[in-house]
This record gives sequence, C-alpha cells and structure tokens, in this order.
Amino acid sequence: MLAVPEMGLQGLYIGSSPERSPVPSPPGSPRTQESCGIAPLTPSQSPKPEVRAPQQASFSVVVAIDFGTTSSGYAFSFASDPEAIHMMRKWEGGDPGVAHQKTPTCLLLTPEGAFHSFGYTARDYYHDLDPEEARDWLYFEKFKMKIHSATDLTLKTQLEAVNGKTMPALEVFAHALRFFREHALQELREQSPSLPEKDTVRWVLTVPAIWKQPAKQFMREAAYLAGLVSRENAEQLLIALEPEAASVYCRKLRLHQLLDLSGRAPGGGRLGERRSIDSSFRQAREQLRRSRHSRTFLVESGVGELWAEMQAGDRYVVADCGGGTVDLTVHQLEQPHGTLKELYKASGGPYGAVGVDLAFEQLLCRIFGEDFIATFKRQRPAAWVDLTIAFEARKRTAGPHRAGALNISLPFSFIDFYRKQRGHNVETALRRSRSSPPDTTCSRCPGTSAWRQSVNFVKWSSQGMLRMSCEAMNELFQPTVSGIIQHIEALLARPEVQGVKLLFLVGGFAESAVLQHAVQAALGARGLRVVVPHDVGLTILKGAVLFGQAPGVVRVRRSPLTYGVGVLNRFVPGRHPPEKLLVRDGRRWCTDVFERFVAAEQSVALGEEVRRSYCPARPGQRRVLINLYCCAAEDARFITDPGVRKCGALSLELEPADCGQDTAGAPPGRREIRAAMQFGDTEIKVTAVDVSTNRSVRASIDFLSN
Repeated sequence: MLAVPEMGLQGLYIGSSPERSPVPSPPGSPRTQESCGIAPLTPSQSPKPEVRAPQQASFSVVVAIDFGTTSSGYAFSFASDPEAIHMMRKWEGGDPGVAHQKTPTCLLLTPEGAFHSFGYTARDYYHDLDPEEARDWLYFEKFKMKIHSATDLTLKTQLEAVNGKTMPALEVFAHALRFFREHALQELREQSPSLPEKDTVRWVLTVPAIWKQPAKQFMREAAYLAGLVSRENAEQLLIALEPEAASVYCRKLRLHQLLDLSGRAPGGGRLGERRSIDSSFRQAREQLRRSRHSRTFLVESGVGELWAEMQAGDRYVVADCGGGTVDLTVHQLEQPHGTLKELYKASGGPYGAVGVDLAFEQLLCRIFGEDFIATFKRQRPAAWVDLTIAFEARKRTAGPHRAGALNISLPFSFIDFYRKQRGHNVETALRRSRSSPPDTTCSRCPGTSAWRQSVNFVKWSSQGMLRMSCEAMNELFQPTVSGIIQHIEALLARPEVQGVKLLFLVGGFAESAVLQHAVQAALGARGLRVVVPHDVGLTILKGAVLFGQAPGVVRVRRSPLTYGVGVLNRFVPGRHPPEKLLVRDGRRWCTDVFERFVAAEQSVALGEEVRRSYCPARPGQRRVLINLYCCAAEDARFITDPGVRKCGALSLELEPADCGQDTAGAPPGRREIRAAMQFGDTEIKVTAVDVSTNRSVRASIDFLSN
C-alpha cells in the first residue's frame, strides 16, 4: 500500500488477503520515499457497495450563500415552512437598473489587512479613495476564479489585489464568508428573536459542479476559519453544486414562472418579452390527467406543474452560466417522489461573463497598448474599477437586435494619464488603432480580422466616451458564447444523454439577451426547448436553500473521476509487466497496482459505501496515511499509468488506548480498521471503525496537501 505511518516503517505484518502484502515498492517506483504502514485486508475484487440511508440532522433554519464570481447573496428558510424562501434585504448602494438582491463579490481590506467592507459598500468606498491612498488598500474582485484555475491549490495559495499586493486566499474567502455569516445572523435575529443561534443553522455554500475536490475542501476550510461551523459539527455545512441547486429549484416552478425562448418577439431584447411554456407539454398533461392521483401527489408534494406533467424517466439539461464558469448537468426525473438522477458527470469550463470583460480589456489593449493598460491598472486601480463598472452597465443592455450605439464613459484620470504617458490624446489612439495592423507583440490580442472589425466599430464621442457599435459589443461576447454552445452541443452528443428535450438556462449570465438568442438559434433548430426561469439570476440561490432542507433530492450522481489506491498484488506472468515484479522473502509481487474504489462515469447512489479494511503496521501506531490516486480513465491498471496522479491522502487517527490493545488470539498489530467511503455526495466522505472495539476512528481525506 502507499501508506505513511507517523514514525516511519516498523514491524510490517502481512494482511489476510492471499494476493497482497504491504511490502514497499522497489527502488525507482514513485513511492521509494514513502513507508508502508498498513496492510490491506480487502480482496482485489471489491465487494458490492453497501447503501446506507443518510442520517439527516435537524436544523431550525437553512441559510444558503451563493458565492459567485461577479455577485453574491444569501437566502434562508425556516424548517417550519421550508418552501417559503426569504431573500436578503436590498443592499445599500447599487447600480441603476440592476436588482439589488445580490451584491458584487468585492472585498476591501485596510492597508493593514483588516476587513473593511464587502459588496457595493466596498466598491463605492474604494471608488472614493484618493488615487494615492487607494494604492495601499487591498481591493479584491472576481477572485473566485482563482480557486477554479489554480492547478496546485493549497491552504497557502495567494490572491493578488487590484494594487498588486498579495495575501493568503484562505483569509480573503474567510473575510467574505464571515461578512455573510454576520449579516445573515443579524437578519435572523430580527425576524425570529427567539431563535437560538448555536447549532440551529444549517449553512449551504454553492460551488460550480466542475470544481474538483481540492476546491470544495478549500471552501469548507474557509467556512471553518470564518466561523460558519466548527470541525466538530461539520455536518452543519453542506456544499451544493450550482447546477444541481438550479435543478432543484426548477422542480418547484409552475408554467407561468418559465419563459420559452422560442417565443421571442421579433426585435425583442428583454427577458419579459417571451411567452410562457404551454403547448409543448399539453400532450403530457393529457396523459397525466388520466391518472389524477399521480399528478395530485406530485403537486401536493411540492413539485411544480412542469414536473407534474413530465413522465418518470424524462431527461433535461441545466446550463448554469455564471460569472466565471459554465456548468452543465443532466438529470433524469424519478417518480413517484420526484427525486433526481444524474446521467452524466458535470461538465463545462471557464466560459462565464468574465470572458466578456476580458475581451473588453483586450480591446483596450489593442487600442491603447498593453503596456499602458497594465501601468494604468497598477497606478490608478480605483479608476480602473470605475471603468469596469461603466462597461458592466453597458454590457447588461447589449442585445442582438439593439439598434443604437453604446457609450462607455472613460474616467478623466484615464484620459489625463494617457495624454501624459503617450503625449497625445485618446482620440488619436483610436484613429491610429483603426489604421494600423494588429500588434502581434500583444499577448492579449487575437489579431484576427474579426478583432480588427470590432476595433473599427469603436469611435470617440465628443462627450468623452468610447462609442461602441452593437457589432463591436456583440463581437466581445462571441468567444465566450461560442464556448458555451460548443460545450452544450458536445454534451448532447453523448450517448448517455440521448432523448433530452428540455434545456434550463440559468445563472447570472443567462440574463444576457445576447446569450439567450445565440443558444436558441443554435439549439432550438434541433428540437431542444430552451427555457429560462423568470428570476434566472436567483435560481441557484433559491435552489440551494431547498437543497439544504432536503439534500437527498439528488439520489444518484456520476463520479467525475476514477479514485483508488496503490497496492501490491501477487505477480501473474503474462498479465503483469516484468518491470513491476518484486521478489521479497521468496514471494513474487506486482507493484504499483491501482486498486479502484470507484470508476469515472460510475453511477453512485447517495449513501452508498465502498468499504476497505486495513491493519496498522505497529502496535503503537497513532496515525495512518494512505495516498489516494485519481484519473479520468476507467481502466487504469497502475498508479504509474499516464494520467494517474496522487490527489490526496486518507488519514486514520488511532486513539492511544486503542493502539496497545490487540484482539484476542491475533498477532500484535493485526487489529482491523474498517474504512467506509461515500462517493455519491457533493463531497467525498469517509468514516472508519476499529473492528476489535467497535469504536469510531477519526478519519478524513485531505485533498489540499499535495
């Protein structure tokens, strides 16, 4: 086994399995620097996983925090009336024409690193700082993407503020979560003064479904640091997958709360100008009317009209288009209880609304020079924030059928700074950018004919604004929108999801008329009905509250990766490669065998356990570490195969009193520790028990220490 005891390799004992030994690998193997402190007892062929009904703790209230890339918010519901979802109060500040039930994901820390403010308050205060003073303050925005993009995420990962200063990402996230904790608890106290605070709140944090285990664990660690929950009461915190939460919420919707993009009025650009779903489900409605009891049961159970009209086995896709990522999940409806089954592992990529912001920055680089934009961001960080706010307001009004141009205000400091740096004004820069070839040295500029066209459609307004034509604005959307459509089309081509007729478009970016039009144009022609909930920007937040009240609603999930450990098996000539042969004490072993716990794409039910038994190597051993490996392939044979990587470690903490006790008649150190792992939840979970004493063993999986 790949196991690291607390104090090195001492007193190895052979396990009961005839095919395995805990003998270390030979020199040259990936684990020559590690010790083998356990002996596996479970046979190579995994026993059939056992399903144990999840035990649900009782909570008085569920508070969900939708921690988004561009905006965040919270909502809650009481256990006495779980479907009455209370939204947070409107935030102070805000932008004209934008709903204030969420606040920008912006964090402001003092020059000393202490918390100052979050959301609109942070953004507005930073905006009003003197330019020289602003250089010392730490302002973070859209920092959630760092957790997704980091390939070596650890508890020491750093985040860079707008002014270039860095601080630990864990502290940044903890500051934000602590703000939401205090804000939510204050509102709960005002609404229900008699509600005890301790152990009565179940917290739910939303994360993209495509996030890997280290990112999920990182959010949990930040929640611990923020004081949402303690490690001793870890069950108080649930990690909810964003598209799953949206799916749970959509189950509750009635027909008049859903908008069908195929009914778009010519020239319409607003979400409210689309008609509700009706005709597509009339046939299903007639069929279900013949079984009144079935439909009545579903509606009275809290399932919306849309689900009441669907049949058991019907399939649909949820496309969560947020600020940082697009997340796709495919669910199948199970009746009579309306639970959900995941048909294909979550997929997607970094194709959120931030991609449009990056395209705008690239456009500025093309016009004014990449070196100037980098210098301006560094020396005038508050003014750069002003510019991004101005663009955000115009981005929200963009539509495929819009006729007028869009004006984007340039801060005076931008105009003045450019004149001092370059010796000419911004109007000259615009004129030169239209007449000169693309700057091939600019790392952020594509240099394509389409890019040249977008530059040509940007002009200078005498009022001191960039005047962008609709063509130029729509061009900024194209790379991101195309990536979303390609991901959806690739998903629909999978054999596992054939028969899907319905696509829910949710998330903040789904409010964009440009995205809606493009998705409907690309997918509507193939018979897919594209549907948008009325409160599309709040779908995930409200769904997370419902998920916190009933986390068992998603009954079956698909494992995104293959997980397992490395073991020694008895060497079989012809089946095992000669270079894996290890001869020890006259016995022939095959090293580096990848023993699989669960395979990629495998359906795993909620509460289903994969059990393995291990034996401590020494009587006094206090700690056992077992390296975990993962890969995308289903058929990996060895931990040295391409694509297989170490992803974490299973830790078993043995009590001192237990370590010296041996089962009667058993050799010293041969006590069996049985570990049970669950892969069907939103996080991988593990429990363990000492078989000889039937006492629980402290067990955990660490994905952040690699």
